[in-house]
Amino acid sequence: MNASVSKQKDWWPSPAKLNLFLHILGRYDNGYHQLQSLFQMLDYGDALAFDISTGDTSIRMETPLDGVPDDDNLIVKAARLLATKTKCNKGTVISLDKRLPLGGGIGGGSSNAATTLVALNHLWNTGLSEDELAELGLALGADVPIFVRGLTAFAGGVGEDITPAPQQEQYFLVANPNVQVSTAEVFNSPDLPRNTPAIRWKDYKFEKTWNDCQQLVANRYPEVAKLLQWLVHYAPSRMTGTGACVFATFSDYTLAEQVRAQMPGSWQSFVAKGVNRSPLLDKLEQQK
Repeated sequence: MNASVSKQKDWWPSPAKLNLFLHILGRYDNGYHQLQSLFQMLDYGDALAFDISTGDTSIRMETPLDGVPDDDNLIVKAARLLATKTKCNKGTVISLDKRLPLGGGIGGGSSNAATTLVALNHLWNTGLSEDELAELGLALGADVPIFVRGLTAFAGGVGEDITPAPQQEQYFLVANPNVQVSTAEVFNSPDLPRNTPAIRWKDYKFEKTWNDCQQLVANRYPEVAKLLQWLVHYAPSRMTGTGACVFATFSDYTLAEQVRAQMPGSWQSFVAKGVNRSPLLDKLEQQK
């Protein structure tokens, strides 16, 4: 999947996602927000490899993230959660090829956790079903079940109510304005809209939806606003999740790359194909 990764290791894909829209309908008594969103899987992302040990139950990163201790790393938390749930007596050393930005709104951490659950469930032979893995994933983050199930899908509730929703093939230019946005800060803001009416999934059209977090984030982070203003000249554009990444939609890969080539060098970017089935599921099928 990634050209940069070592050929010796057995790499498992950890793809990015986009929220093609994000509506906030209200807030539950427990503080979580009631959402509607369309999660679009991409064919681009991180990759993880797992060196399994049978005589040692320790779980650690071979490639720690800068400034993130193993105990705080969602990858390690996911592996430990699976080991505890299944009383597994094996361990692992985990390698991460990191391409997706932290705090970008494209699901890097949640996708890493889901890949860890899916891959280790197979490699450790722990035998949990997809439903059981998704339920475990929800304890790690609201987006993790989406990546466990691996399908482009509409999501409701806090993100756990998932309906597969295949989309027409598109290409996405995804750009990072090099700021990190705190999801908690966005969702705790008194300025966040929380009264968008629910839509019926069959009525979804990109141009009739929006991201309820976008204006708030653009107001607080001028680089996000600047990036949005630049991209929208070329194609329909929107912020994903709580940001900071922004995407533009194209029907043609070459056109997306042409726009990317004109982008100011201060913004990191990539072009990815939208897929209805995660490359993680394809990898799992190959292993069986």
